Amino acid sequence: MHSKSFFTRFLIWRYKHISDKNFTYFLSIVVGLVSGLAAVTLKNLTHLIASTLESSETIGSYHTYFYFIFPFIGLALVLFVKKVLLKQEVGHGIPLALFSLSQREGKMKRKNLISSLLTAPLTVGFGGSVGLEGPSVATGASFGSNIAQLFHVKAHTRKLLLVCAAAGSLSAIFKAPIAAILFAIEVFSLDLTFASLLPLLFASVSAVVTRMLFIGEQYILDFHNIQGFEIIDLLFYIALGILTAVFSIYFTKVYFSTEKYFSSIKNDYLKISIAGILLGALMFTVPPLYGEGFNFINNLIFEDTQTAFQHFFFPEWLGEPWLVILLILGLILLKPLATAITLSSGGVGGVFAPVLFLGAVTGNFFVAICNQLGFNLSVSNFTMIGMAGMMAGVLHAPLTAMFLIAEITGGYELFVPLMLTVAISFIISKTNTDYNIYTKELKEKNELLTHDKDHNVLTLLKLDSIIENNFISITPKMSLKEILHHAVAKSKRNLYPVLNTEKELIGVITLDDIREIMLDPKLQESLLAEFIMHDAPGYIYYGKDSARQVMNKFENTGAWNLPVIDQNGKYMGFISKSKLLTAYRQKLITF
Repeated sequence: MHSKSFFTRFLIWRYKHISDKNFTYFLSIVVGLVSGLAAVTLKNLTHLIASTLESSETIGSYHTYFYFIFPFIGLALVLFVKKVLLKQEVGHGIPLALFSLSQREGKMKRKNLISSLLTAPLTVGFGGSVGLEGPSVATGASFGSNIAQLFHVKAHTRKLLLVCAAAGSLSAIFKAPIAAILFAIEVFSLDLTFASLLPLLFASVSAVVTRMLFIGEQYILDFHNIQGFEIIDLLFYIALGILTAVFSIYFTKVYFSTEKYFSSIKNDYLKISIAGILLGALMFTVPPLYGEGFNFINNLIFEDTQTAFQHFFFPEWLGEPWLVILLILGLILLKPLATAITLSSGGVGGVFAPVLFLGAVTGNFFVAICNQLGFNLSVSNFTMIGMAGMMAGVLHAPLTAMFLIAEITGGYELFVPLMLTVAISFIISKTNTDYNIYTKELKEKNELLTHDKDHNVLTLLKLDSIIENNFISITPKMSLKEILHHAVAKSKRNLYPVLNTEKELIGVITLDDIREIMLDPKLQESLLAEFIMHDAPGYIYYGKDSARQVMNKFENTGAWNLPVIDQNGKYMGFISKSKLLTAYRQKLITF
């Protein structure tokens, strides 16, 4: 009680002495520190599990053989945590944050604070073919949202702090503060204004400083042999952009096809059993698919194929360059499948790491073929730029792709080929798939925020507040006389819904429909509502139609009022065009 009153006094003091702007700056630093700490915790927990499994004398000696069983154990443990400890599903990180922004006013549940921290290390530590950035973003965003709720800040500030925390998480995971800011702008569709830029900077910097305090200066990828850009290589970078676009589309198609298959399996135990067998077979046969894969990428960069494929069944084949190229092609084709199976079956992880892995092996595959044909291209350069091209193609975030790869590799001198490859990959991929892995579901439901302000206002507009139910309903067997006494005389509206005994809307009657006949005594006695009523010009389906779809229905029908039907077919009320436009204008001002 005492602590609560103290906190209340603090809030009152804050309102009096600290402006909203300065308090937002302070909170952005706090959420940056917390999200950075969460990212470090997530990373260390995962590596603790992975290193324990690999260093154990019993397991370490037979680690290759345990590739078959580890992923299943990880998925089973995740399922146990969800059902027994959390008692809820754990949403995929970035889509979960995007949904909270567009549909929950930036509010996230408290359980999201720990859900990814508990499940992601189990998924990745036991070999799930995914990364940690998605869970890190979900955890950071949840901290940002809950800190904002704790201090009772306004809705738009709460959303900003959620995005700041998400950016901070990415900054801490990859040690890439600039890319994290661009990620917030591209993926979360945050408008870059002075009011949002400074909080993003504070959060991103404080998060990366937290990471450096606990982990140190090292990067996750080691690029020491990057060579300068030469104009003679321009055509090769163009070709790499096309190739990464093709494999980006392949990744997306495989991901959603696999997700569709596993979503049709309703039994969770059957789902993880099938996934465990498939993942086990894939990773036992192709060990580099195990886990995040950053060590494998570093070995490719140093052209150390012996270490990269050290668990391969036939090491004597590694002396044949074309066989190594075929092995890398196999990784390109199988990595999207392993990632999709891990996530679709209930594993918790992100797609950044798999996309970076796929980009690295695609760039390495391309440069290996070119060099075998007699050219002399830099392996490091094309491996690095392949990652950027793949990120731009899969995530539809070209600026994030360029700066993330430049920051984590130190390859700023290759900005010209980076921009060229990224632009080509993005354009081709965007033309073929209008959505990415994060946005597909929200886009299909018209719940996705974009940089289109008109679209965002309609997305944020909730129909509940504009449904009117002050219409007097009538039954189909009512006579005209009863309609006049029961509805017309008592209602202030000129529209009357006709409902059956199940409260289902079967028609409507307007005052214009009866104006010319309502004073005829004979018709008052003999004419029933079912002979006067007619269908509504259109229907609004509650829970299915978005505000944008409702606006389109008004435009297409020319109506001023449209009935609202719930998911069970029951009548709920009407939405008027004038009230919708008024609510739109009010939301636009707030937005």
